[in-house]
Amino acid sequence: MRSRTGLVGLVIFVLAAAAACDSSSSSRSGASASTQAGHPAGHTATPTTVVPADASPKELRAQFEQLLGHHALLAVRLMRTVVAQAPDLRQAAEASLKENTGALTQLVTVAYDDAKSDRFDQLWQRTVIDLTSYAEAVDAGDAAAKQSARADLLADADAYGSWLAQASDGRVQASDAPNAMRTHVENLMTQLDAYAARDYATAYRIEREAYEHLFTAGVSLAKGSVAPKAAATLDAPPEQLRSAFAMLLGEHMELIIGAQRATFTGAEEFEAAAAQVNANSSALTKGMGAIVGPQKAAEFQSAWAEHVEGLMAYSTAVAGNDEAAKAAAEENLSGIAGRLALYLSDIVRNELPVEPLTEALSAHDTHLVDQVDAYAAKRYSEALQMERDGYQQMLGVAGTLVGAIQKTVKPQLPVGGSQTGGGGTAHRRR
Repeated sequence: MRSRTGLVGLVIFVLAAAAACDSSSSSRSGASASTQAGHPAGHTATPTTVVPADASPKELRAQFEQLLGHHALLAVRLMRTVVAQAPDLRQAAEASLKENTGALTQLVTVAYDDAKSDRFDQLWQRTVIDLTSYAEAVDAGDAAAKQSARADLLADADAYGSWLAQASDGRVQASDAPNAMRTHVENLMTQLDAYAARDYATAYRIEREAYEHLFTAGVSLAKGSVAPKAAATLDAPPEQLRSAFAMLLGEHMELIIGAQRATFTGAEEFEAAAAQVNANSSALTKGMGAIVGPQKAAEFQSAWAEHVEGLMAYSTAVAGNDEAAKAAAEENLSGIAGRLALYLSDIVRNELPVEPLTEALSAHDTHLVDQVDAYAAKRYSEALQMERDGYQQMLGVAGTLVGAIQKTVKPQLPVGGSQTGGGGTAHRRR
């Protein structure tokens, strides 16, 4: 398994190397601001993305990454609802995970074929069942049942590996195929053990690792479905840049949600969740530094920290039933979105105008505001819908930014440039 330091270092390297590509390749990979920057503020539910039958390898990779990354977090949260004994939230989490499994199966159908997707669906559903069994054993303190569920999950990982090696016609090696899924189920079991023991710092750290691990596994599924020549295009720097930004911005969205919800469970859990928000902010800042240099990275750090603090201020007001503080925080978020949009527009030399960028960032805030409102009111299905839609929207924002960066920005890498940045400042407002 790749270490946290190694993965962050890889992301920084990818961001710098990919930004150096010439404008001709960027113009082919860049996304239109009008189609991907986001929705206007005011939430409209979006359906799960349906991939066309003639999807390109790049489209397949992006969708596999999106859905697998989200699956990891949905599985984490479902398992935690079991040990938290929260039946209503568990029911909503089960429905959301089922929807994610359906979307993954549809994507496997497009990438491979009906027979292979049927087998994938069976294996994936069985893994979800066994994850739930593991959580139930942890909750019951039943060591024998826990060991049995663990054995089942490792067998599930091996079965998935055999399926992928066969489905890919050997393009994914049989010796390598089970490894990603074994790491995945080990991560999920370890984080739950820590969560049940109230070791929240470990639980939230491994949650983030689980997301990043499964997100990056998406490229193997995409490569396994296409000829080697087509698979090689997925290693091109512009594609690596898109993937790196998408992973970190999608992670930002989900970690903020985790911290928002932890405001309702106590300071210790909130602090653990907030620490991972800050770690993500630090990784984003370092990545920006690799592209635009330390001075602009410091500006990003300040603007991004203000963004994170504004969201946390709103969540704290919701948890405290403070309507005046909610209104003030929401008004403040509007101004923050405009200032962050100005910064981003400036670094891409106005390739992305300020107004649509402001709308995209405001839409991001709206998803987060609406989901925490729904969560506080115990409208869990609605909160999870907002989560999914907001996650999809942030990956669209990533695609838009990548297109603009590729067209306009040359990396500036003075000594120590890639080490710039200290992250955001997620904390509970008192």
